[in-house]
Amino acid sequence: MPLTIKEIQSPIAAEMESFEKKFYNSMKSKVMLLDRIMTYIVKRKGKQMRPMFVFLSSGVAGQITETSYRGASLIELLHTATLVHDDVVDDSMFRRGFFSINALWKNKIAVLVGDYLLSRGLLLSINNEDYDLLKIVSDAVREMSEGELLQMEKARNLDITEQVYYDIIRQKTASLIASCCAVGAASGGADDESVKLMKSFGENVGMAFQIKDDLFDYGDLEIGKPLGIDIKEKKMTLPLIHALQKSSWLEKKEIIYKIKNKSHKKKAVNEIIQYVKNSGGIQYAIEQMTNYQQEALKILDNFKDSVYKRSLIDLVQFTIERTK
Repeated sequence: MPLTIKEIQSPIAAEMESFEKKFYNSMKSKVMLLDRIMTYIVKRKGKQMRPMFVFLSSGVAGQITETSYRGASLIELLHTATLVHDDVVDDSMFRRGFFSINALWKNKIAVLVGDYLLSRGLLLSINNEDYDLLKIVSDAVREMSEGELLQMEKARNLDITEQVYYDIIRQKTASLIASCCAVGAASGGADDESVKLMKSFGENVGMAFQIKDDLFDYGDLEIGKPLGIDIKEKKMTLPLIHALQKSSWLEKKEIIYKIKNKSHKKKAVNEIIQYVKNSGGIQYAIEQMTNYQQEALKILDNFKDSVYKRSLIDLVQFTIERTK
């Protein structure tokens, strides 16, 4: 039976508890409205996997220091800022089962809140002269923006190849987990080579994580994400891309027509899902996910055994066995 998040984070349980307080302090404002919104953001926290990657990577490549806490806070501040802005762009009313900031306080306030979080992250690093950490995380934010725009550009024609798909998820998803691991290593006092190795480890985990997320679209109705949501949103994911690569010209034309014109209809979505399953798209995506997972674990062989390394291995396992 797979371990729970609580069990995986046991070597850093004390650090995670301290981090919550430090993170909340890094968000505080004298403006009452802002402070109320910050309290709301802290209350709706998820699994907190990003700080876990930071602290465990610090422990694997060096040691957990005060800088590790700031690195974890920097990532959470900048990432939360992007999520708040994403909800405005997507006109999304919910985030992790809670009302989004824009749903409760409208778009103008949500945009300003995102800007505030971004500025707090930048100041946290600048005031403590954590320029190396700021560079790592700023590169990730740039990549995330480029990946999102690349996906939007390609989505219009549904012409995403497998390589373009990997480029998109490497930038959109994997870059953030890579930056968590690089920040963890750098803040723990690791040398440049170890920081590069941990960044590569995080990137491979991120790739596996996103492919797993894509597979949820073809799973059972009990999972956290609604069935066929990517198809309805005309997102080209790996199982579908592989199925289309194996299709005849006519089959491909029919499937693309359904995605473009009928993805709002349940019957058409179910037909596309069944087609992908019959074409081996699911199995192929599982194989690729496993390859990235194995590559990540191979990188960890460069570091000595420790409770942190054991937990990182368990965390990698968790990312591909999770059910939501």
